[in-house]
Amino acid sequence: MTDANGDVLRVLPHRADALARLGMLLRNGEPVVTVVGKYNHGKSRLLNELVGSEVFAVADRRETVRLADTLHEGVLWLDAPGLDADVASGDDRQALHAAWLHADVRLFVHAAKEGELDAAELTLLGQLLADAAQTQRQTIFVLSQIDQLPGDDELDQVVGNIARQVPGLTIQRISSTRFRKGQQDGKRLLIEQSDMPSLLRRIQEAVAATPAARVHETSLLLGELTDEVAALLHETDAALGRDRERQHRQRQAFDLGLSKVIGKVSRDIESMLASLGQDHAVIPDKAKDAYRLTAGKVERARIQVAYSRACIEIDAFLAGQGVVTIPTDQETVARALNTVVVAVMGVSVKFRDDLRKIFSSLTGRERLQREFARYYELSRDRKALAARIDAAAASLAALTRAMDALRRLERNG
Repeated sequence: MTDANGDVLRVLPHRADALARLGMLLRNGEPVVTVVGKYNHGKSRLLNELVGSEVFAVADRRETVRLADTLHEGVLWLDAPGLDADVASGDDRQALHAAWLHADVRLFVHAAKEGELDAAELTLLGQLLADAAQTQRQTIFVLSQIDQLPGDDELDQVVGNIARQVPGLTIQRISSTRFRKGQQDGKRLLIEQSDMPSLLRRIQEAVAATPAARVHETSLLLGELTDEVAALLHETDAALGRDRERQHRQRQAFDLGLSKVIGKVSRDIESMLASLGQDHAVIPDKAKDAYRLTAGKVERARIQVAYSRACIEIDAFLAGQGVVTIPTDQETVARALNTVVVAVMGVSVKFRDDLRKIFSSLTGRERLQREFARYYELSRDRKALAARIDAAAASLAALTRAMDALRRLERNG
């Protein structure tokens, strides 16, 4: 169960309690009867009478501060700290842990002398009864310490108030003191008046129903977890498919748009070069031409202008696609040079052969297409999309493992 639990927990961390309960169900240990209720309401004394020995500590002060248990006649009896006994809520956490994680049968204990249920008790009892209807784990309401009321009228009033608070609730009226005295003195009437025999019968019936309830609850939890993982699988797979399709469409649009821009600037360059006559750019200037406007200087300037215009058109397209800056590890101290166009094409071109090599040859155009596409994939938006796709793919793999784990649990359960 551990590996399977881990696989499911990784994708459903909020279902840790359900997975813990499922683990206990699959281990199929002894039926567990747990008492739950507020501090000093007679829970430990009740358990001692039910198991027939002084196993659990009893005192007027807060005594049960951690889970305590005893195995009696094939049943594990569990005593938990009282609710509201610890201001730091540590006891509450242990008590609720016992009620929700460990228990097959819950005895909800409320002292008759306290009158009707308070808001916290009402909420918890409502939750336990709702859970009983869903999981078949039974909750038995025990009105304890009825001997501490002045008479039957007062008891009937308390019972009536609680019945109005929780319509349809079966209220087991219990006196552990009468039961103990009846047993010690051999007085059957006191034993019957304690109503403990009736409670024991209800507990025995609930314990007998535990195997079937566990099968039902196991199926219920596996179904819930499987449905939740399946929904996440569907959602994640759909999102991954959409992002991959978006990634593909964006790349197609980029490649097509870039190809058109490169094609246009290449034709412009070819047209400009075709309009030139003699190649003056290759003729080097002499020393005497340092301050003179020569034909070579004019042509080299014209070539540079055509090159710059081509760079500007390509850069405008790239900017529209979010391809603006180069990776940090390629940056130089000259900020103006830290552009994708400069990284791919360089700063300047002065000769016709250089222009033709870049724009007129198939190899040159393919290089531009390839290099600009590489920087496109390094752009912020594309990297974010790729990261999202990788994360979704990892989630999908984790969800698949979780689904496989749940199916193994279902087969082996």
